[in-house]
Amino acid sequence: MKVKISIVSYLNSLPFLFGLKNSPIINDIELSLDIPSKCAEKLLTNQVDIGLVPVAILPQLKHYQILSDYCIGANKKVNSVILVSDVPLNDIEEILLDYQSKSSINLVQVLARKYWKITPKFTHASVGFENQVNNKTAAVIIGDRTFNLNKPYAYIYDLAEEWNKFTGLPFAFACWVANKPIAPEMVEKLNEAFSFGVNHIPEAIGLANNNGITFEQLQHYLTNHISYELNDDKRKSIQLFLEYLAENVNI
Repeated sequence: MKVKISIVSYLNSLPFLFGLKNSPIINDIELSLDIPSKCAEKLLTNQVDIGLVPVAILPQLKHYQILSDYCIGANKKVNSVILVSDVPLNDIEEILLDYQSKSSINLVQVLARKYWKITPKFTHASVGFENQVNNKTAAVIIGDRTFNLNKPYAYIYDLAEEWNKFTGLPFAFACWVANKPIAPEMVEKLNEAFSFGVNHIPEAIGLANNNGITFEQLQHYLTNHISYELNDDKRKSIQLFLEYLAENVNI
C-alpha cells in the first residue's frame, strides 16, 4: 500500500516537490498538494500518513513523529507571512486571520500578547478578506498571495522577523510529520529526496506555475528568505512556540 503524503501547494515547497518527483520514492507514495490548513486537516483526520503541516497542530495529534531534517522556516524575514495594516500596531483594533493558515494565525496572537502587548479582536476570515483591510482593521496574509498585493499598505510586519526580534530564534512554520510509525527506510528516502530538492532550487523553480513572480525573484525568495534545514535552533523555536500556545487555550 502506498504511503499517503500531503504537501503544501505554495511556491516555498517547490524544492520538496522537485525532490520527490525526481526520486524513486515517487512510485511508493500517493501525493496531494494542499493549502497548509488542508494539510493539517488531512493529517489530523488520518486521510494521509505524512504531511508538511503547520507546527501549531502538533499538540492536537494523538501520535506524531517529526520525520525529516527539513522544514519550511525562516531565520529572520520570511517575506510571505505578514501582518498588513493602515495603522501602527498600537492602533490596530481588529486582525483578520488568513483561512489558509494554522501556524501563522497562532503566531500573530502570540506576538500580540507576549511581544507587542496589544489586545485586538481576532477574526477568522474567509475568501476575499484581503480587501477588508482598512482603517484599524489589519490582516495576516500568507503564502503566494503576498507577492502581488492589490494595494500598498502603510505598515507591513513580517511575522518571522518579529518572532526573531522577540526570541532571538528562527521560526519553523511547517515540518514533515507522520501520525503513525513510518519505516526507517522510508524516512531515509524522504530525507534524501528533500535534500536533493533543496540543493537544486533553480531546477525546482521549473515546476512553478506562477506568472506574478519572476525566476530571479523566486530564486531570491527560496534561497535568501526560506530556510529549509530543521536544525537545533528551529527545534528550540518550535518547543518555545508550543509552550506559548499552551498558555492560552483560546488561541
